[in-house]
Formats: sequence, C-alpha cells, structure tokens
Amino acid sequence: MELFIGPRRHHPFDVDGTIPSNHLHNFEHSSISMSFLVYAVLALVLDRARPRAAASEGLTMLAAAAAFSPQLLLFHFHSTDHMGVEGQYHVILQVVIFVSLLTTIMGIFLPKSFLVSLVRSSSIAFQGVWLIVIGCMLYTPSLIPKGCYIHDEGRHIIVKCSTEEALHRAKSLVNLEFSWLFVTNTLFVVTLYLILDRVYGENVEYSSLTTNNQTYQDDEEQHFESKSTQKTSFVQMGKLVGHGQKM
Repeated sequence: MELFIGPRRHHPFDVDGTIPSNHLHNFEHSSISMSFLVYAVLALVLDRARPRAAASEGLTMLAAAAAFSPQLLLFHFHSTDHMGVEGQYHVILQVVIFVSLLTTIMGIFLPKSFLVSLVRSSSIAFQGVWLIVIGCMLYTPSLIPKGCYIHDEGRHIIVKCSTEEALHRAKSLVNLEFSWLFVTNTLFVVTLYLILDRVYGENVEYSSLTTNNQTYQDDEEQHFESKSTQKTSFVQMGKLVGHGQKM
C-alpha cells in the first residue's frame, strides 16, 4: 500500500525503472511488512501441517526471529536522518525490537518459559504503541516540540529544530515519553497478569496448540486401535464358537 498508493504515479520506481532516493524509506517499510507477512504465512502452514510438536514450535519461533532481524537491521540503517528528533524515536525503537528478537530466540530453547513469553509479548505490544506515538508526535503540528517545525524536503517530511538547544530539548522529551510509556506498559502487564491469575488461578493449564493437536491425534489413534483389537477379538471368538459347534 505504501509503495503504490502514496506515490503520485502510483508506483515507486523512476522513469528508468530504478528506485529513486525519495522512495527508499518506502521500500524499507514495505520490506519490514513483507517479512512479517512471510512469518504469518509460515506460522499458518506449520499449524496446518502439524509436524512434531517440538519441531513446530522451534520453527515458528525461528520464523519470527527471521522477521524481527530485518526489522532491526533496516531501522538501524534507515535511509532517513538519524540525527534529529525522528532519529531519537528510531534509536529507542531499535532497543524494543532487539528485546523482541532476543526473547524470540530464547523461546526456541525455552519454549515452556512463561517469563520469556510474557516479555516477548509485552515488547511486541510496546512496539505497536511506540510506532503509534511516532506517527502522532512527528506528523501532528500541534504536538511538535517548541522550537521545532515540520519541514518538507521534497523527498521526505522531517522535523527540524531552529537551534541546538531546541533539538536537545526535543530529544529529552522523546526520552521522557519512552520512560512514561515503559512504566505504563509494565504496570499494565503486571496488573493484567494479577487479574487473570486471580480470576482463573490454577484452573487453567497452559499448553501449546501443537501439543493439543498431537495429543488429540494420539487419542484418536489409540481409540481406533482399541476398536480394531476389539473387532478382531470378536471375529476370533466367532470362529471358535463355530468350530465348537462343528465338533
């Protein structure tokens, strides 16, 4: 959508078929979205294929790590300015992405760890919150820090500050926003956990979908085998009765 709706000609390429500089960031954002789309497709395929539970969980986590890796790489080497206010938002975003990537890799080796899953889920949710904050704070004129302004460079809209002091103040405000949101996110996660633990307690036992599917398949196989054994025993009994009558 970003590649074909945003541009004036409804395609991101130059007249000679190359990628122009003003659309590099569009390709970077689209590549990140594509990596997560590939992960979602692979997760569905693995869920439908129903391989061995351990292998399925590990492969799903590996696919998720493969999605977070290009996201971290592209934001680290982003084509936009890393020195201004937007760069400060991106630096903090990279920290959150790194936590998501690290906990996803840890999930391959610790698939039953509740703490790893909790931190991973919390960091992914915080990514979404932080991206919303970036969109609101950088592209809403009334929310631009004092001494800064929105500047259209032709190829990209950025936030510039009139003085060095205004730039430092704007970056400090970004750090404060992150601190407040981080504390709020932590309080929300812990509170939600306590509420759910109070409501459900020990009544619910966590298990993965792949494990449940494997258990269901094993139960079906055992049921089928028991029916086959029972049918065979009835046939053998009938043969014995018929043989006794002939005698």
